[in-house]
Amino acid sequence: MVNAVVFDMDGVLVESEHLWEEFWAKFAAARGASWGPEQTKKVQGMSSPEWSAFLAEFAGARETAAETERLVVDDMIGALEQGRIELLAGAREMVLAAAARGPIALASSAARRVIDAVLVHHGISANFTATVSSEEVPRGKPNPDVYLAAASRLGVAPDNCLAVEDSSNGLRAAAAAGMTVLAIPNPQYPPAEDALALATFASSEHDKIREFLVNALDGQSEPQGTVTGR
Repeated sequence: MVNAVVFDMDGVLVESEHLWEEFWAKFAAARGASWGPEQTKKVQGMSSPEWSAFLAEFAGARETAAETERLVVDDMIGALEQGRIELLAGAREMVLAAAARGPIALASSAARRVIDAVLVHHGISANFTATVSSEEVPRGKPNPDVYLAAASRLGVAPDNCLAVEDSSNGLRAAAAAGMTVLAIPNPQYPPAEDALALATFASSEHDKIREFLVNALDGQSEPQGTVTGR
């Protein structure tokens, strides 16, 4: 029985993955280092303590990992205030439809400060029963810790949860937690085929994901939509 949903944030609810890359590259460039797609791929899914330590070392920064994180997160908050972090088309409707049928949680690699600011800014924070940042658990994605913590806070067994993800490490984390995984493949940072294969259902359209969630939460055994619509 499926009775709860756990969403990722970056790339699932908001278009922001490119901004993380922009600000990681900005930090590195200011210290004479060249950040590229290889480094972005390496850190995607890491918790804030993990990626900030990697970035500080990569850039040869004098700043500590904590100071590095603060500077990048400051840039993300600034981007949100400037209207650069918008909800993806259909994301609000997807969240509201799921929340109307059962408890929902957020399991994100973003820093707590970014999670709270984004949800409040877009007026959807009250819809989430629980939110978890991977900085609050021992290990970031692809480890299952953040998803297991989200299920625990909801009071729902992981195998009774649906998870909605976009990235390779996110898909791996949700699957490792034992959840039924739905994928919204990120076109700019497409997930690896082995990670996408872990998804029960995949579509680039939020409306299709919403239809699947609604049918599953309503107890219909044959959700509508195109299975693995990738």
